[in-house]
Amino acid sequence: MIQFYDRPRSGGFIIRAAFLSASYLAIGIGTAPEAMAQQAPAAGANTLPPVVVSPAESKPRKKPRASREADTRARRAAQAPARTLVSPLEAAWAGSSQTQRTGTVGYYQNSTSVATKTNTPLLDIPQSVSVLTRQFLNDQAISSVTDAVRYVPGVVVHQGEGNRDELVIRGVDSSANFFVNGFRDDVQYFRDLYNAQSVEVLKGPSALTFGRGAGGGLVNRTLKEADGTRIYEATAQTGSYDNRRFSLDAGQAVNENVAVRLNAFYEGSDTFRDYGNLERYGINPTITLRPSDDTKIKLSYEYYHDKELADRGNPSFNGMPFVPNGDYTKFFGSPIYNTTHADVQQTMAVIEHDFGGGLTGKNSTMYANYDRGYVNVYPGGTSTNIPGVVNPSGGAVVNGQVSLNAYENTTNRANFFNQTDFTYKTYTGPIRHTIAFGTEFGQQTGLGQRNTGFFPDNPNPSAPGGSLPFVLVNAFNPTYFGPVVFQHLTTSTVGLNADANSSYRLFTESAYVQDQIDVTRWLQLFAGARYDRFDLAALDQNTGINRSRVDDKISPRAAVIFKPVDEMSIYGAYSISYLPASGDQFSSLNPGTLILDPQKFENTEFGLKWNVNPKLQYTAAVYELNRTNQPIPVGGGFSLPNGSTKVRGFETAVTGFVTADWQTTIGYAYTDARITSDLSTTIVTGNRVQLVPYNQVSLWNKYQIDPRWALGVGVLYLGDSYASSDDTVKLPSWVRVDAGVYYKYNETWSGQLSVENLFDKGYWASADGNNNISPGRLRTFRVSATARF
Repeated sequence: MIQFYDRPRSGGFIIRAAFLSASYLAIGIGTAPEAMAQQAPAAGANTLPPVVVSPAESKPRKKPRASREADTRARRAAQAPARTLVSPLEAAWAGSSQTQRTGTVGYYQNSTSVATKTNTPLLDIPQSVSVLTRQFLNDQAISSVTDAVRYVPGVVVHQGEGNRDELVIRGVDSSANFFVNGFRDDVQYFRDLYNAQSVEVLKGPSALTFGRGAGGGLVNRTLKEADGTRIYEATAQTGSYDNRRFSLDAGQAVNENVAVRLNAFYEGSDTFRDYGNLERYGINPTITLRPSDDTKIKLSYEYYHDKELADRGNPSFNGMPFVPNGDYTKFFGSPIYNTTHADVQQTMAVIEHDFGGGLTGKNSTMYANYDRGYVNVYPGGTSTNIPGVVNPSGGAVVNGQVSLNAYENTTNRANFFNQTDFTYKTYTGPIRHTIAFGTEFGQQTGLGQRNTGFFPDNPNPSAPGGSLPFVLVNAFNPTYFGPVVFQHLTTSTVGLNADANSSYRLFTESAYVQDQIDVTRWLQLFAGARYDRFDLAALDQNTGINRSRVDDKISPRAAVIFKPVDEMSIYGAYSISYLPASGDQFSSLNPGTLILDPQKFENTEFGLKWNVNPKLQYTAAVYELNRTNQPIPVGGGFSLPNGSTKVRGFETAVTGFVTADWQTTIGYAYTDARITSDLSTTIVTGNRVQLVPYNQVSLWNKYQIDPRWALGVGVLYLGDSYASSDDTVKLPSWVRVDAGVYYKYNETWSGQLSVENLFDKGYWASADGNNNISPGRLRTFRVSATARF
């Protein structure tokens, strides 16, 4: 019997042989015990048993030692997992990548610093937060904010007059609650996601982190950084409506202290609507410097251009959206005049420093200049009080005709912000604190100027310029090719209001403090407050009157988080935010807004978050959001702050890896948004809030069939809603199916086919009132090829 024992120090073996008996040794090597029994003499015999000697078995000759060692090395190499060689340069930047810092894999992201200004696991954030990762955006060939957020429960797309991003989040409409790297990006324009690392949607008031507004929620774009990751990726896309898009993402570490990155793109395309077109391009170089182990400097510049057809959609007929002869492609406007453009330049500088002892600091500065404007010819109800002049349409289809109105708007703006943020981690006895505190200072200056369009094809000698501000067209052939003359009305005339012409400057001063308290393993507390000073001055260039108003508000936030197990959190949260009476775009002050207090948003929320597995998170939340101090017009340009809205809802979502090959993002929202105090003679108590459905479902799944092939399928459902809060024109519910096919040829080349609206269903995607209703895109194909070097 041979036994083997570990030898603790050398790692070899001690071999100990125990011989069964001395007689076995004496009888002969090679004789088995059974043979010995057979060979034993009968009882009483005196003779010794014969000795049987078995011939030795022939054994193959051993290979030479060098050959045996070579075989062993080959076998071990085949069995061992593949190793990635790490260069000293890669090692120097290890752990710095955005995906590593946030724990991002596929559609799953573990943490974010957007919601709390500290890098916090989503599980420990007492707020509904949805993160759309770069992989999710790529898999659906998504390039715009409005397309991305359709897969976020509780978010509905607003038409935005066909010239900008605008969203309704938890029943609150806003064109200003957009941020980029935590900076306010509140000018009205269409954004592109070519340089976005992720898109974060925070729901409920977020004034503690972001300041004024954001009553229902906000959207933040986190841009790609020069984080030392080596990436050289180029994508070419084509598709329906003569689409062509090219993008480049290139970056690497230059040395141990410098990393660079460049993102750029170009897109030109028609659209499914007659005469629809767009052209976009942008470039975004970034550089990261590390002068020491404790200090990091990030610099970024972006130039972005967007120009496209402005389209305010279709009118209504008998309380429903109007489709001429069932054709969703008809354009109610002028391909000559309708346009929207934006030229945006943004510069950012961020300095981060670790002071040691648990204290870190960051100073961030952004300057952005927006050259922005748009022209709209659209279905509208503008008329005059000229005797005998009546607009029979009012913007809706009447007797086979519809009226078109026109205007042009210039909304140039320059933003400057500086943020200073400190994070201090410490203990008071056994209790751990993560304390964040800081300041923000901002200056925003701009111009808001509007001109009214008059139609020479509808002449009238009593009207300004000899023509009326509307023209009637055939509702079944609604595209207008006639002339439009734009005039600036400095005073009200013939029943038309004076056009806005306001230059303004806004100073904001803010300070905040918050404490994330780990009382025990299972109990966390969150408390904080922010002070905002909102100092607005506006010059009415029509009258020469300069008006100003200052608002000072404190926005609190508090929460309790209970963690029965490490993978689950149950929270209750309370927060408040304010919106000054000058509104989201604050471009002017008038005698009415000058005397009104800010609107108030008060949110109470209870939720659950559960990491079902390390890369799959389930979330659920119920909430009540009360909006008060909404202005109610009472005539003469004045309003009373007596309006109010209540929103109650439930949201739930699952995001991440169900299995190693199956990724999913599933969402459902129930939202009951109601007017609780009359806002006008038509928007009255009990009405549902514009565009908000009771039920909303989103589902996207991607399955990796094998290392080369993958399939994706998505379903969107939006329940019925109303085009306006007067609840007179209903938008029917709709279902849309999307799909994708993905192929990886090798480590360099891959491609995908994306199909939006697979079954080519007509539906109404959004609206900006009862007679500006936008149809959704018909079936759209996008094919792309990507090279990674």
